[in-house]
Amino acid sequence: MTPALRVLAPGLMTTLQDLGRRGYQHLGIPVSGALDPVALGAANALAGNGTATGALEIAYHGPTLAVEAESVRLAFAGGAAAIEVLAGEGAAGATPLPPLQSVRLRRGQVLRVGGLSESAVGYLAVEGGFDAAPVLGSQSTYVRGGLGGFAGRPLRAGDLLPLRQAEASDRPDSMLPALDLALPERIRVVLGPQDDHFTERGRRTFLESAYTVSPASDRMGMRLDGAALEHSGGFNIVSDGIAPGSIQVPGNGLPIVLLADRQTTGGYPKIATVIAADLPALGRLAPGARIAFAAVSIAEAEAAHRQFAARLAALPRQIIAVRSPSALDEAALLLRANLVSGVVSADDPPWDPPWEPPHR
Repeated sequence: MTPALRVLAPGLMTTLQDLGRRGYQHLGIPVSGALDPVALGAANALAGNGTATGALEIAYHGPTLAVEAESVRLAFAGGAAAIEVLAGEGAAGATPLPPLQSVRLRRGQVLRVGGLSESAVGYLAVEGGFDAAPVLGSQSTYVRGGLGGFAGRPLRAGDLLPLRQAEASDRPDSMLPALDLALPERIRVVLGPQDDHFTERGRRTFLESAYTVSPASDRMGMRLDGAALEHSGGFNIVSDGIAPGSIQVPGNGLPIVLLADRQTTGGYPKIATVIAADLPALGRLAPGARIAFAAVSIAEAEAAHRQFAARLAALPRQIIAVRSPSALDEAALLLRANLVSGVVSADDPPWDPPWEPPHR
């Protein structure tokens, strides 16, 4: 029997994502990939994987998964969520899983991920990764194009998610004492490339106003509600390339921040581009969140990018081993709860070279 996780309930929007399929935008194929590569990297580090390993991106409310393998090690990072382990499908009573900690589950056990708070997305990684064939070099799911992941779509009840490992390794489980996912006071942007298509008042409005994330947002773009920006000489341009974090402003004057599933070209003027270091924070935002922008220079954006890459590279050094039985049971849970505030030993899991996000 192929080792797998069986989907009992799919969650609101659960897809397989890695760091995206790069090198095909000239063919009109979006990069896709994780909205929050920081949380993806943390989940993979806890599971013992490299940063580029595909994991389940969970939006707003998570799935319920049954283990159909001898054993599997899982780890979750991202938005705060109630995560429970049941003895089996339909079993009464559940054991809560501590945050930022891996766990080894046995055949028949069920993992249930509830609603997310503090962040709109979280990532569930499995040791060894999912056995899904890459499409154009990536497992990432691009739903609009039906590419990648599991049949190019979000999970459905009844899906079988094949695993690359038949059972979990014997190494101790891991925990991460903390993961900073706080939203910056202001999202940093580099103005342009078409900021001259806006009046001085329009540019000032953009930098001095607060905006609310619209319910119409998705993985392609974050639509913002708030003060309209005044164009200068119309709102159409000859279509040109779209960078990660490009902020388009259509005819209604309301900004759209383009995210992981963004189109490759666009014909609306772009007033600014969110710097790479702040894009993961945007990916965590749910409708109703409030944000504001601050302009920085290209040199400042590059310095922030280097700091961001260093923070990602430091993640594995912060992971510590949990010296308790690897399979989850109530006694193990009590032991782990008592160890949350302590440091035991530092066993670094395998880790790829630090991911470096693209920047302008």
